[in-house]
Amino acid sequence: MDIMELLRLLRAGESERTITRAVRHNRRTVARYRAWAETEGLLEGTLPPAAEVHARLAQTLPPQLPPQQTSSVAAYATEIAAYRARGLEVAAIRSRLEEAHGAPLSYSALWRLVRRQERDQAAATPPGPDDAFVRVEVPPGSEAQVDFGYAGLTVDPMSGRARKSWVFVLVLSSSRHLYAEVVFDQRVETWLLCHAHAFAHFGGVPARVVPDNLKAAIVRASFTEPVAQRAYRECAAPYGFLIDPTPPRMPHLKGKVENGVHYVKRNFLAGRDVEPLDERNRKLQHWTTAVAGVRIHGTIKAAPLARFQAVEQAPLTPLPPVPYDLANWKQATVHRDCHPCFEAAYYSAPYRLVGQQLWIRGGARTVELYTADHQLVATHDRATAPGQRQTTLAHLPPEKVPGLVLSRADCQHQATAIGAATATLVARLLAHRPEDRLRMAHRLVRLSERYGPARLEQACARAERFGSGDYPSVKRILELGLDAELPAAAAGGVDAMAQ
Repeated sequence: MDIMELLRLLRAGESERTITRAVRHNRRTVARYRAWAETEGLLEGTLPPAAEVHARLAQTLPPQLPPQQTSSVAAYATEIAAYRARGLEVAAIRSRLEEAHGAPLSYSALWRLVRRQERDQAAATPPGPDDAFVRVEVPPGSEAQVDFGYAGLTVDPMSGRARKSWVFVLVLSSSRHLYAEVVFDQRVETWLLCHAHAFAHFGGVPARVVPDNLKAAIVRASFTEPVAQRAYRECAAPYGFLIDPTPPRMPHLKGKVENGVHYVKRNFLAGRDVEPLDERNRKLQHWTTAVAGVRIHGTIKAAPLARFQAVEQAPLTPLPPVPYDLANWKQATVHRDCHPCFEAAYYSAPYRLVGQQLWIRGGARTVELYTADHQLVATHDRATAPGQRQTTLAHLPPEKVPGLVLSRADCQHQATAIGAATATLVARLLAHRPEDRLRMAHRLVRLSERYGPARLEQACARAERFGSGDYPSVKRILELGLDAELPAAAAGGVDAMAQ
């Protein structure tokens, strides 16, 4: 009856699609019988009785070949196993093999071979009640999961050398749309900056972020009272998200980002040649949208990018109206030179705080110093190079400042303000060669603070008269009070010079 029905439909001119649906046979079978019927002339004229059709069918229909038992990709089994051992997904393996051999391959055949290889390798242990779990789905915009994964070697554009790198992945839990970025470290600054980039990419902020217990995010991991990094808590405030750390040793509670990291590593990073960081991130940004965003996700059975645009983008919290100055917090001790060290640079603090620990907040443009009770004690522009010192003179001991900022012009100017004899003596000291006597000239000028400008001027005039114009002589004259015994002629000269 199937043969007769098939011939009737063929004679009626129905399409293969219609015939396939009616007789429940695939198109290859329908095409095989069409070719036989055309050869036997059964599509024109009067249709013979069913008995005659079946007799002719048994005599003239070519025997059907047995199903193919050998995989079309069996020749590449060794290469496939090697690629799979390196972490490549089936789609990536197919691309590599087509590039290497220059021939198109069947994804289904490749997938079946990989599945058979893994089934043969894995122990046949059927799941039991203890393996049962509950899948948790959340409302759109309510949660994102975030983590780092090792990304292999990447070329540093600054040095031109290959360095270890990590991939930052943030996955929106409802749509499974993800953001990924390759970086060279997992420091707090990098962690916060990647969050800012991800939120800007999505155009909004999820209500809750679920990180792992890495040091850049969590100071103390705990089931009941986890403590987040101070910088991370400060970042969460302007963006308006809650920090919900994963409990210790329970990575399955952030399975969405675990799968996201796994997907990025196997489908984008695996098998890729070492390349510069900026080039890799440019390719990664395109891949997250053009490949990862449009694939049909195995769990939600939809394209993550389309689902994000349809249901999750709108519920996200808007970005802050003013870009947040991402900052890092660290504790540092004020050294004896009145400078604590932060990020390989030095920033002055009031000298009364020497030996104490301060909280230092380093933003993109400024560095702020706080005491343990959260009192702001100093603000500096951020240093631009390692080893740079940012110093406010008011933070230093007053008696130390004059020598720190001393210059020849200032020293001569101070001496001229005291008197002509002092100016002459200081000028001689500054002109001395080859030794530099700036420090001695400065000490001589500072004698006016102890003995007064008038006595210093008289002492310099007496030392000049007796040919001993140096700092020790002037100091000894003042200590012994000899400046008051200046001869009358010399005193008149001093008065004339003062006038």
